[in-house]
Amino acid sequence: MLIKRPADIRPSEITPEPVYQSRRAFLAGLTGAGLLAAAPEVLAQAMANVTLVAPPMRYKTNPRYSTTETPNSFDEVTGYNNFYEFGTGKSDPAANAQAFRTRPWKVEVAGEAEVTGSFTLEDILKPHALEERIYRLRCVEAWSMVIPWVGFPLGDLLKRFKPTSKARYVEFTTLLDPKQMPGQRYAVLDWPYVEGLRIDEAMNPLAILAVGLYGKTLPNQSGAPLRLVVPWKYGFKSIKSIVRIRFTEGRPRSSWEKSAPREYGFYANVNPNVDHPRWSQKRERRIGSAAFWDRQPTQMFNGYGDEVASLYAGMDLAKSF
Repeated sequence: MLIKRPADIRPSEITPEPVYQSRRAFLAGLTGAGLLAAAPEVLAQAMANVTLVAPPMRYKTNPRYSTTETPNSFDEVTGYNNFYEFGTGKSDPAANAQAFRTRPWKVEVAGEAEVTGSFTLEDILKPHALEERIYRLRCVEAWSMVIPWVGFPLGDLLKRFKPTSKARYVEFTTLLDPKQMPGQRYAVLDWPYVEGLRIDEAMNPLAILAVGLYGKTLPNQSGAPLRLVVPWKYGFKSIKSIVRIRFTEGRPRSSWEKSAPREYGFYANVNPNVDHPRWSQKRERRIGSAAFWDRQPTQMFNGYGDEVASLYAGMDLAKSF
């Protein structure tokens, strides 16, 4: 029997922890029902590709960009999500994403860059040291969280592809797979999900690609295996399960911008002075607070103005929302 040592195992061969745990629970249920002997093909399917639980992530905390606010709990962060590919309810992603396969994973890089092609997740991650950053995340629905992400600066990755002088924007695309993503079976949005940033926004050191949270591999419902986190923008800019990065000269049209242009602009900078057409953005509710009506003032740029306000000098942020 061939036994692999930890050093011999590639990340793509490691089963994400949520999937591993769900398989353990599934097998426990079969054992309790006395079905293991009667259903070998079911057992084989459940055990497919199980190697080991994902090991703890190696990272350093980056206090420069981290808030001192108390993070939300792991259950709050992973149990209350917007990820319409798995359903429109806040608990739908946690319920429907556990069997989502994130290994192997590839990201296509295209457009106005010298280095393009298809890259494995290992290709994407290999040169980058991971760090933990505790960021506020503000949703356009007037709720917020504080989340300890683990990832690396988006700009560091983009520089590797050597964008040309024509690259003014970066477009990101989520996986399209209705078999695995039940929400894509319905015309809630124009699938696949697409988002975009101006190139200088993408290069800002606050923008990161996250691969984990709370020191663990990113759960499926949180955007595994690779998602964007842009803390000064509303959460719908933080595209999940990325499979394509494209450098463009023209501004990409994002999914929510196409769906409801009066409600979701391209820039999506947190601006409490611009109300959503159906509710105010002046105050927000921190998930986990004692009462639903316990709200706090919303901060311009979600509190990250010192780092990003210069990107929008001279712009009317009431119009470019």
